[in-house]
Amino acid sequence: MNQIIAIVAGGSVGALARFWIANLVYDWLGRGFPHGTLLVNVSGCFLMGLLTELMLQRFAMTAEFRAAVLVGFLGAYTTFSTFAIETLYLFEQGESLKALLNIFLSVALCLAAVWFGLVWGRKVFGSGLMPWLGDGMPWGLVFLGFVAAMALGCGSNWVLRRLDWSEQAQLQSLIVVLGVVATATTLILAQKMASVGLGWRGGLPGLFAFNALGTALAVWVGMLLGRSL
Repeated sequence: MNQIIAIVAGGSVGALARFWIANLVYDWLGRGFPHGTLLVNVSGCFLMGLLTELMLQRFAMTAEFRAAVLVGFLGAYTTFSTFAIETLYLFEQGESLKALLNIFLSVALCLAAVWFGLVWGRKVFGSGLMPWLGDGMPWGLVFLGFVAAMALGCGSNWVLRRLDWSEQAQLQSLIVVLGVVATATTLILAQKMASVGLGWRGGLPGLFAFNALGTALAVWVGMLLGRSL
């Protein structure tokens, strides 16, 4: 009974948080694309990875507290059903490219976010450090890559708007830009890590996930900035 009460309490907070955050995003960006649901689901996946490592692997916490946070709060905060219905509506409205983009971003970014949350939790709360998160990681190069991705997203959006391309063409260009930037930056980082002796087991899967998430967010932010120019 105590766990049920804890889940109800956590679920109430999670549902309110989802409502507030999603609506703030929609008020800012509009409802032409399900940005709010995407942000909620990606951030919820990150928290799921981080808090799972914290609560289940590192620190002994009561079953009621774990249920309140992992089942109640995050269960109500994230939503697959809303993602599904919004994607279906996009298909019904003839926005097939937007629907496919939403599917791709939701799956790719949520997987990357939960991976990053999990490994970051091991870094912060664990006794042993993962090598690819330590001294061998070229953080300066990672930061420059994200800045370059944001600048490229901003510039490409500004150029496309000046060329008066259709919305479908702009979405296609976003997919191309995202793919090129993510691939190029990951290859550069992988080469850098190989030069310091960090191979596949040294963290390249985590690097791919983290870089894909960061690059996608950077290009997205850049595209938003490009709209205001």
